[in-house]
Order: sequence, then structure tokens, then C-alpha cells
Amino acid sequence: MNKSAKKDLYEAPDYYLLDELLSEEHKLIRSTTRDWVKREVSPIIEDYAQRAEFPKHIIKGLGEIGAFGPTIPVEYGGAGLDYTAYGILMQEIERGDSGIRSTASVQGSLVMYPIYAYGSEEQRKKYLPKLATGELMGCFGLTEPDHGSNPGGMVTNIKDNGSHYLLNGAKMWISNAPFADIAVVWAKDESGKIRGMVVERGMEGFTTPETHGKWSLRASATGELVFDNVKIPKENLFPNISGLKGPLGCLNQARYGIAWGALGAAMDCYDTALRYSKERIQFGKPIGGFQLQQKKLAEMITEITKGQLLVWRLGMLKTEERATAEQISMAKRNSVEIALDIARNARQMLGGMGITGEYSIMRHMMNLESVVTYEGTHDIHLLITGMDVTGINAFK
Repeated sequence: MNKSAKKDLYEAPDYYLLDELLSEEHKLIRSTTRDWVKREVSPIIEDYAQRAEFPKHIIKGLGEIGAFGPTIPVEYGGAGLDYTAYGILMQEIERGDSGIRSTASVQGSLVMYPIYAYGSEEQRKKYLPKLATGELMGCFGLTEPDHGSNPGGMVTNIKDNGSHYLLNGAKMWISNAPFADIAVVWAKDESGKIRGMVVERGMEGFTTPETHGKWSLRASATGELVFDNVKIPKENLFPNISGLKGPLGCLNQARYGIAWGALGAAMDCYDTALRYSKERIQFGKPIGGFQLQQKKLAEMITEITKGQLLVWRLGMLKTEERATAEQISMAKRNSVEIALDIARNARQMLGGMGITGEYSIMRHMMNLESVVTYEGTHDIHLLITGMDVTGINAFK
């Protein structure tokens, strides 16, 4: 494992003194997570991204800092934290790398959340405590080769076979798939209703081929889920949900985490560009002294500050169970858009150095190209807001 000699000097921007809105617990969680990222992620992440490999050895650490299902109640192995704490965790982890945050998001929002919200008591007790520590890792199967933005068109299906169900179909672009122990899978039953279930590695006919050749999320493991007459025990189906409401409820959880997470990537790019602008001398002075560079930095910090206020308020609403899916959509779309803009401008400020692995910016930029597409594309989230404000559905 190659550790980079370059020290992680990250300092988070807080232009509007938002720290005053956080509790002592929030700040403690943030400093613990930030220290862990600086110690365990920053020194190795460029090497793993260059090699397109997921650093599996950090899974235990992610569990120890509470990154897996932090809002899940303590009795099931979670930390029982509020949604602002969850957001802060995702922000700090994605500040390190979007792929590592994806691993945590999938585990908490897309695997643990549905088992907790839709599962039986037996399923909760069987899976959640081990998922919380990272002893078990999970993935989430919704997207199919021919059905992305329109998940209702899925063809993966289950048939009642008496003592069990038979599952057939395929899912793709699945984070964590290559090494996951369990998969939360959504499929249509014989009546056409969408049902959720837990599929375990080792079940006959279940395979998880890895996706290669990605230019984005290179330090995250992505794969397919293939089901060929997989026998699913009846007790593995979620008893408390049917229809698209199930998977969409999970995606809301994940999108909320992304709204905070993408801001973390933006803040890292800004911090890197700001520090570089004070050190890089051209024409006899630091480049930070030139008007065009100051314009870039001023716009970056303005957008970050607006984004911070947006997700902070969303966190309050989410903890109070008042946040709407549409509000979460707006925040996810906004955070990723500004993060991409900031990454591109920061890259330009670093000139040629900006494309090297010596700095994090180009890696963030490539990662964000996935984040802008997954959990609802940029355009789909725009139409969700459009439909919400006009009352007219533009999807059909």
C-alpha cells in the first residue's frame, strides 16, 4: 500500500459562521471523521484511484467512525444520530473521495435503511448489527441495463414457487456489488408489483461480475447483479412495502447524503485552489493577487456558503421528518452542480498541476461526473423541481 508523503492540510471554509448552528456532538463527529479521513484515506486514495481498486482495508474504520447507518437506532447497531450528523459524516468522507462516500451511502441509506424501514424484526436483528460494523457489506439492486431513470420499467422478476420464490434478471452500475455479502434487490412479482428482498452471496445462480474501464469513482467497486433462477426464501422478502415507494424511499435517504457529500468535494477543491493561489508566484506575485483568480475564488466560496445553508436547513427538516422528496432533489442537484463547477475552475487555477494525482482536484472532478448522474440524473432532478412548482408532469 503506497502512502503519499504529501500531507493533507485541508481546512474547511465557514464564511457565514455556520459552526454556531451545530451542536457540540455534531462538531465532535466532524472532527473525528475529518481526522480519520486525513489519517486513513488521504495518504492512500490517489494510489488506489490510479489502480482502480477499492481499499477494502478501510471498511472496519468506516464502521468504527459510525459511517454505516448512523441514523439507525442503537438497538440495531446504529448510532441513533440525527440527520445533520449523518450529513456531516458524508461531507467529511466525500471530502476525501466520492467513491468511499458511495460505499458508506450504499451501506447506510440503500441497505440498512430499507431493512430497518421495510423489513421484519427477524431481518433487522439478523443483518443490521453486522452491517453497522462492516462485518457484512451490502449493495442495492434497482438500476437495470435498459431501465435507469424509469425504474418502474424493470424486468427483473420473482415467481412464487411454493416454498420459495425464483428470481431472474439483472442489475447494473451497482456500487459495492463485487464484494457485497448481501444485496437489497427490487423485482416485480407476478401481479406486476415491485417487491424488495435480501439476496445473499452464495445463493445458487447469483453472480456479481465487476465493471472495469471506469474513468470515474475509480477507488469504488462497481459491478452487476445477475440472477439465474435464484431461490429466494419467503422470509427474505420485505413484508412492509410494495410498489416503487420502497426503492424511492431509499433513494431519498441516499440523495440526502449526496447533497452534503458533494459539498465536501467542492470544499476540498476550493481549499486546494485557495492554498495554491497564495503559494504559486507568476509575474512577480502570488496568482491569488490577480483579479481573474480572485473572481474564481470569490464565486466558489459564495456557492459553497449557499450550499452549506441549504443542506443545514434540509438536515433540520429531515430530522423533524418534514423534508420532502422534492426538497432533497433540489439540494442534491445544487450541490453536485456547484461541486462540478468548482472542481473545473479549481483545476484551471492549478494549471498543469491540476491534472496530476499530486492534487485531489482532477480525481474529484472525474468522481463528480458519476455523482451528477446516479441517484437521479441532473436533468431528472430539475424536472422533479419543475413538476413540484408547476403541478404539471413533464416526464410523460
